[in-house]
Formats: sequence, structure tokens, C-alpha cells
Amino acid sequence: MQSYTIGQAARLLGVSPDTARRWADAGRIATHRDEGGRRLIDGRDLAAFSVELAQSGDGEVDASYTSARNAFPGIVTAVKLGDVAAQVEIQAGPHRLVSLLTREAVEELKLEVGMQATARVKSTSVHIDRT
Repeated sequence: MQSYTIGQAARLLGVSPDTARRWADAGRIATHRDEGGRRLIDGRDLAAFSVELAQSGDGEVDASYTSARNAFPGIVTAVKLGDVAAQVEIQAGPHRLVSLLTREAVEELKLEVGMQATARVKSTSVHIDRT
């Protein structure tokens, strides 16, 4: 499972690294240390926390995401596979994006909960890029 540094998690949550560090210090999100001593957050834990944070409205008020080039970097929070189609949810800071795509595309991208991805929006369709 992919893990994220405090800085990466902060960017995905749409908050400052200091805020993410305070949340980790307060035990709001679990961390562990790698061999180099860096604090890391498990991708699944970050995905669950990002959904909780978005629903609670506890994010930074001045946190902003730009839709420059219509790209929303975030973390995959749900993947639902059907026989042919699939649904992928991404939490990009305060924004929840849902995309319907083929099961084949999800499998080719190896999308799973907790991984970083970027939702690209054009008109009414959302395209997912694995990052």
C-alpha cells in the first residue's frame, strides 16, 4: 500500500503541512516512520480521513484548489467494479469527484483506495490519471 509524507498528505487534503502535522500530533490521523525517520501516513488511512474531513468541514477555510487546466489531484477514496463499468471516487481537498469509466480502464491503471490520482474534467466527463 502506498504511504504519503506529511507534505504530500497536506497537498492532497488541501491544507498546509503545519495543519497536517498538527492533526497527526493530535492523533486525528495515524502515522508511522520509515527507515529515514520520516513520518508517513498509510494511503487507506489518508483516504478515510479525507472523506471524514470533507464531510465535517474542518479543512482550512482559505485552502484553495485551482481548476487550472481542469486538473484535481487527490486521493482515491472508493472503487466500485461492475462487469463492464466501474465507478471511481476521488477526494481532492474539499472536492469529491466521481467518475464512471470502464472496468478495463480501472484495471489498467491499477486504481485502488488510498492511491494518489488526478481527476481531469472536460465538459461533463471526468478522466482519471494515475499519478
